[in-house]
Formats: sequence, C-alpha cells, structure tokens
Amino acid sequence: MKRARRRSFPAVALAVAAALVASGCGSAGNSANQITLTVATFGDFGYGPLLQQYERDHPGVHIVNRVADFDAHNKQLITELASGHGAADVEAIDEQYIPQFRQSADKFVNLADYGAEGLKSRWVDWKWEQGVTDGGKRILGLGTDMGGLAMCYRPDLFGKANLPTNRTEVAALWPTWEAFAAVADRFTAANTGAKFADSAGTIYTAILNQSPENYFSKVDDSFIADRNPNLRRAFTIAASVGAKGQTAKVTTYTQEWNVAIKQGSFATIACPAWLLQQIREAGGSENSGKWDVTAVPGNSGNNGGSFLTVPKQSAHPKEAYDLAAWLTAPEQEKQLFLTAGLLPSEPSVYHDPQVLNKTDPYFSNAPTGQLYASSADGLTPNYRGLKDAVVRPEFGRALGRVEAGQQNADQAWAEAVKSSSNALK
Repeated sequence: MKRARRRSFPAVALAVAAALVASGCGSAGNSANQITLTVATFGDFGYGPLLQQYERDHPGVHIVNRVADFDAHNKQLITELASGHGAADVEAIDEQYIPQFRQSADKFVNLADYGAEGLKSRWVDWKWEQGVTDGGKRILGLGTDMGGLAMCYRPDLFGKANLPTNRTEVAALWPTWEAFAAVADRFTAANTGAKFADSAGTIYTAILNQSPENYFSKVDDSFIADRNPNLRRAFTIAASVGAKGQTAKVTTYTQEWNVAIKQGSFATIACPAWLLQQIREAGGSENSGKWDVTAVPGNSGNNGGSFLTVPKQSAHPKEAYDLAAWLTAPEQEKQLFLTAGLLPSEPSVYHDPQVLNKTDPYFSNAPTGQLYASSADGLTPNYRGLKDAVVRPEFGRALGRVEAGQQNADQAWAEAVKSSSNALK
C-alpha cells in the first residue's frame, strides 16, 4: 500500500520536466533585473500553463519547475533543510508530511509576514489549520488541493456479476464499508474473471481517512493504534476482502497496477479526485467510457492534498510568496480542477457553477464536479501524527501479508502494532 498520494509522472512528462529545469517554463529573456524562482513539486501538479502565464504577467520573473517522485521529493527537502542549502523558493509539502515539517517551522518563511493571514477565508477551516503553527501566528504553507473521496467502478463488470450498473443504484449498495465487503462477496460469487478491488491497502486507506484519528491521539500525539477501534475496523474490513482473494493485489502507481487498469482486472477503486488522471493514463483510450464514478461508502473522506511553502533559504522570499499566493488563489485553483481534476480546498471554488457542472467523458460522463464537491462538504479531516509516515507503512505491509496468505488478519495486526511501537522507540 502506498503511504500517501503520489501523482504519476510518465516518461513524456519527465522529459518536459527536465526541459523546464534546464530552461524554465516560458520564453522570458535573461535581463539583468530578472530573478529566477524555483518551484519544487512531487509529480505533475498541472502548473505548467499557470507558470507560463505568471511569467508573461511578470516579465521580471523566470520560473523553473523542479519535479521529483513523491518519496524522493520529501527526503530531499528534509536533507536540504538540514544542510541549509538546495531548497527551492517554493516547496510543495504533502498533507501527510505537514505535521513533521511544522516541527521545523523555523526553517520556513512565516507567510504571515507578507500578509497571508488576510487570505485565511479562502480555505475550509481544517485545511488552513493544517498549515499553521503557534496558534496560527506562524503560517507555514498555503493549501492547494485536497483528496475528497469517491468510488470508481466498472459498470461492465458489475453487469457481468448481475449487480446494478447505474451510479445511484451502485452507491445504494454500500452505505457502509461493511456493506461494501458484502458486495465484494456477491461480485466474487459471480465468477466474472475479475477481482473486486485493486488492493486491501486502498480499501484500508479510504476507511481510515474517514476517522478523526488513526495512529496517534489528536490530544497529545500519543500512539493509539493498539486501542483505536476505528483503526482496527478499517484493518479488519480490508484484511477480510484481501484474505478472500477478492483483490488484484496491485499497489497503486506500479506498473502492475497500470496493467491491471488497462486489462480490466478489477472492478472498484476508492478514488480521490487526483486519481482520475492516473486511471485515465493507465487505461488509455481503449478504456474510455468503461469506468464510472459514484459515492464512496460513508459518502466522504480525504486522501491527499498539499501546501506551498517558502523555505528561508530563498533569496527572493517576497516574490516566492507572491507566486505561492497566486497559484493557490481561487482563479488558479478553479483552472486546475477544470483542466487537471485537482479538487480545490476552497469552498468558493468547488461550489462554483462551472466546477459543479463538470462531467468527465472518460468516466461515462460522471458528474465529477458534483460528486467531489459533495464529498468535500461532508469531509471530516483526520489527525496526522508527527510520526505518521513512520507508522503507516507497517500496516500497509501487514495487509500485504494477509493478501499473500502469509498471515491471518489477527497475526498481521499484532505484528504491525509491535513493529510500529518498536519503530517509534
């Protein structure tokens, strides 16, 4: 199971990224008064056209977009902050890592010094709070997107299993995750030749992200995995589906996952808004119209979302802040949803008529704007502990052992709790 969101970055895009690193995003010349700003992201944030527009509107600014893989990006930023050099002017940080980087807030520009407090009303309260420290006095980052959840499914495979195919009727099949697991049993009994879901890890993450707490207490950040009933419920349901052989056992973003998408090897996947592009890229044109989108069990949840920060290493902190504030402004966030499908964390944007009316032809003309806006409205964020990134992989590996038939759910759970406890010592 992947620890957190990562946007895929195909070979063509890598070539584009390399070119951007070498020459910047636009055609601005190298005048004596020109400054260069570097924006570092993990995967494709869809910023290319926006950065070109910003250069056109600000002739004295040249922008380099530095792109890396999810894990490489975060590890590199940790190293750059520790060494005191190498960080970009604007650094993207995933919501999984933001608690950890809040502990190093002194290495980032306090965006409040440039008036960021005045932007607070843009975001939902919980998103804003994730990006601040010291009771809101220090503003670490400005929110980009969020990962409101829906469920992607294959109507053709549901039809073969004698299940409803209409998205409203499909959503009615699974008001809860327990009901979702029951649908998995019905699907499997029909012997369609496909698995019901991609992996136990994806199911687990979706359920867990509907809980207010997971591995750590939001009161004192203490480790509570061994006594959190919501965590155990998520693990038990996901492990049950995995143990019955109802998953394709493919990890998101791997080549195996791409092949499974293209071949129609599984029928459902919990899909935050940003994942639709990954399914589209993996499935190719031959799978256009074969997928649909409907409500996820529990109707909401969050998986992913980022912040734009300005490290103190920046030689141009004011200009870097101006760029970050512009990229996260409603106008740009709206454009990113309409063109790249990234769900804004700003209510004024996801309630915009153009956003609400957006449909996706690849996904059977599903009303993705309405689905993801509804998910966002019902979203209750969960607390991310400071050591979340240390603990989370242990439970993903545990579910993998269940899927592989190496352990039963109880054995895998006990090992995950033990190994997590040891990792925190």
